[in-house]
Amino acid sequence: MCFLYNDVLQKFEGQLSRQYIIHQSLPHVRDSVHWRGLCSTEIMMFWDLLLPLLLVIKGVRGQWNVWMPRDISAMTNSCVVIPCTFMYPSGIRPYRGTHGIWYFGHPYPQLFPPVVFKSRTDIVHESYKGRTKLLGDLHQKNCTLLISNIGLEHSGKYYFRADLGGANVYTYPDYSDLRVLDQPTIDVPDEIVSDRSLDLTCYVPDNCPDMSPEIHWMYTDYLPDPIFTSEYEEDSNTAVMFSTLTFTPRPIHNGQLLGCRVHFPNTTFVYERIISIDVKYPPRSVWVNVSQEVMEGTSVMLHCDVDSNPVPRISWHFGEEELQWEMASNFSLYLEALIPEQEGVYTCLADNGYGIMNTSMYLAVKYPPRDPVVNHSVTVQEGNSISLFCSTQGNPAPTLTWLKDGELVGTITADELSELELLDITPQHNGQYRCLAENEYGRASSSLNITVEFAPILLDESKCTVVREGVQCVCMASGNPEPAIEFYLPDLNITINETESRFNYYTHTDGYTSTGMIKLREKGERTGNGGTGIHVHCSITNIYGTETVQLELQQEKKYMMAVIVGTIGGVAVIAFIIAAVRYVGHNNKKENGNPGQDLVTKVENPSMYYSAVKKDKQSLRKKVLKTELLGSKFNSILEESGTGEEGDYQPVGSMAGLERQELNYAALEFIRGRPREGAQGRADNGSDYSEIKAK
Repeated sequence: MCFLYNDVLQKFEGQLSRQYIIHQSLPHVRDSVHWRGLCSTEIMMFWDLLLPLLLVIKGVRGQWNVWMPRDISAMTNSCVVIPCTFMYPSGIRPYRGTHGIWYFGHPYPQLFPPVVFKSRTDIVHESYKGRTKLLGDLHQKNCTLLISNIGLEHSGKYYFRADLGGANVYTYPDYSDLRVLDQPTIDVPDEIVSDRSLDLTCYVPDNCPDMSPEIHWMYTDYLPDPIFTSEYEEDSNTAVMFSTLTFTPRPIHNGQLLGCRVHFPNTTFVYERIISIDVKYPPRSVWVNVSQEVMEGTSVMLHCDVDSNPVPRISWHFGEEELQWEMASNFSLYLEALIPEQEGVYTCLADNGYGIMNTSMYLAVKYPPRDPVVNHSVTVQEGNSISLFCSTQGNPAPTLTWLKDGELVGTITADELSELELLDITPQHNGQYRCLAENEYGRASSSLNITVEFAPILLDESKCTVVREGVQCVCMASGNPEPAIEFYLPDLNITINETESRFNYYTHTDGYTSTGMIKLREKGERTGNGGTGIHVHCSITNIYGTETVQLELQQEKKYMMAVIVGTIGGVAVIAFIIAAVRYVGHNNKKENGNPGQDLVTKVENPSMYYSAVKKDKQSLRKKVLKTELLGSKFNSILEESGTGEEGDYQPVGSMAGLERQELNYAALEFIRGRPREGAQGRADNGSDYSEIKAK
């Protein structure tokens, strides 16, 4: 704690009246910031009580001291009164009266500061001529100064110098700092927050006794329920007039202009101050792109605009992941070479310390269907059931179609998953199944094979046929796995299969069809009704079953009927050809007039002959077998086995009856004849006749 008592004793030496100290010195000493000895704010609390008691103590000696307001202000073109009270040691007796000088800028005369006022003479700085007046009585230690019609150039520090005569001259280091204002002062809080009550105060000094200011607020028409209050305050012999504007700002008021106007009645002096309020508010709108649809592989720009004060931190999020951020009022996210995994919700989040707000949008990535995933190819037994699954991805969701060997099966599904259920499998279900996925951007498909295994089935082509050399038996069966075929002769109790070859046993497999064939040299015993007594059984076997049937024997009368029909047909053709040739020869005799001579000539040099061509039975038999029964794979075997004398096989089916048809035909060859005598003009037109000669 400072030694306050000693300081006070040093500052106030001499006997001072209680009344003067209390009424004049106390307020000034209390408010002066230059008061020596004030080292604690706690001392100020008790100063009003302690100072009167200390000043009345006898023997107290005064010192050089002055009181004046440290800061004072005035409006341009108005006036200002600077209150001032000074003291000097009580032992000094003023010589020739008490005088005083006011300096501007510096307290030391040797620096030649401008003289504001001087009581001994009227010599002052030219900028103060006619502007200053001493209102106080120096003999009463009152140095109050009036400055009129002040301007901005008069702003600065003012010092008082006491002149008591002789060497008793002292310039007080304390000063008043005058501020000359050309506009009022508006007290604005450091932070203005939206939706919180705000007080704006307009201050104007009232230190000119002849002029009293009036304050009005401007641009308040659009404020929500503004409240105006005016007050007058005097502090340390300086006065201030102020008006307070109270309202609750909104985000819309950010940047709004507000003004304070000061007017001195009975003058033309008007002063204005205009400010722009900075209203802090959390993000109140976050704008982003509307939801978009883009193609896979393309690029897109997602834009975000935020309305907030101050500028927020904008960040883009994809799901829970923060992608990018920036301190700005708008921020764009660029996505290139998009893939389907980037489809989803994108969120723009804004945070400026006063609040958080976000807005989301959906980005859809369109793409054609991917290759469907289907079951593996399977082998299933007849009678069982199976489910085929097809799944794919595409945007929009593709339609799934099941096709079997190119034909539609099942129903069309508009989804990314389809199930085709096949119940009670039959051999007809065997084949390739394809799942086709389609949407507006493309198509894709995947296939699988279903192999149906089933017990052997005897085909209708299985039978025995009587041929010239004996009996030919064919057994055809379908099955999966391919069935094995063997023949059984119950009359002889003989089983014929691959190990028994004396009956010309032969087998062939084509896909799921197996063909077995044997040739029996004997036709069997004749029965009483003309039929044969031969019996042939065919047995077909695979892992799922065995079936044995007796083959039907084709009767010989069918074979003989084919031979008769073929012979009659051949004779008819030959007779027709002979009749045609004779008709042509007869017409030539009438036209030429000498048929006998011409006939002799033609006989010597015949121009036409005919030949009857016998049927090539071996060739015809091979062709019938190729087309009717076995196909291309069996041709080579037939050709090899048909070279022997008795190795011929009777065709099976509707062509079998053609085996015995004897097709006789004639070949006609026309050779140019010699021209007749006297008929040279017709020798070149090819109208010569020819004769028929048996060859």
